[in-house]
Amino acid sequence: MRMQLALDITKRQAEITDLVQKAGFASVEELADRFDVTTQTIRRDVNGLCELGILRRTHGGVEPPAPASNIHYNTRKILNLGAKQQIAKTVAAEIANGQSLAFSIGTTPEIVMQSLAGHENLHVFTNNLNVAITASNNPSFQVTIAGGRLRHGDRDILGASAQEFFANYKVDVGIFGVAGVDEDGTLLDFHEDEVAARQSILANCRKSFLVLDHSKFGRSAHVRGGHIRDVSAVFTDQPVPGSVAALIAGDGPRIVVAAEDA
Repeated sequence: MRMQLALDITKRQAEITDLVQKAGFASVEELADRFDVTTQTIRRDVNGLCELGILRRTHGGVEPPAPASNIHYNTRKILNLGAKQQIAKTVAAEIANGQSLAFSIGTTPEIVMQSLAGHENLHVFTNNLNVAITASNNPSFQVTIAGGRLRHGDRDILGASAQEFFANYKVDVGIFGVAGVDEDGTLLDFHEDEVAARQSILANCRKSFLVLDHSKFGRSAHVRGGHIRDVSAVFTDQPVPGSVAALIAGDGPRIVVAAEDA
């Protein structure tokens, strides 16, 4: 069954978002030509994206919203959506019924959870309310969530309570993403609490799955948090850059490149 697009965004709207994020601006006429639809249709598409805060209207077209410490969750959720869905299906194929899983914050872990909807009797531990809500739709899943203060927008829980939460369990598989991977293999995020929660998952799982699309390699973020060699497997949609591949050659983590028909 085809996965529902995040936030009920259409495929064309997701592609518009990708194009605008990469180009920095697109005119209504340019988008109409690109998708072979009327300018009125494009205006409806971009108006919906602007109402969600994913794009921002400007004279003659649209641009990304004003930069912040990280892109808004609603925007991240549909950027490279096809790649994330490929990765998610590949990860789901490696999860057995009845396993225990720890999920971190982020959009790709959420999409992995969506791909696990057909599994049975999973035990899910998470500080990501988006993951928890998706998992709760399957009555055979047991879902346990961290307590603490909710971070608006991202809909997750960070801080000491989240770190202690993950330390209370030993799970079969930890599933987490990162904001970026530096050329030297350092894993990067935007906040110390994000790193601390992820490291707590890593320390308390039998296998660790790092899930990230190709755009995360070389992406800048300012908080260090471990190294790509620390994980059991890396799931991505394109071969990793040569500099990183050299670092993990030999006894490094398993690299799984998701196929388009995953």
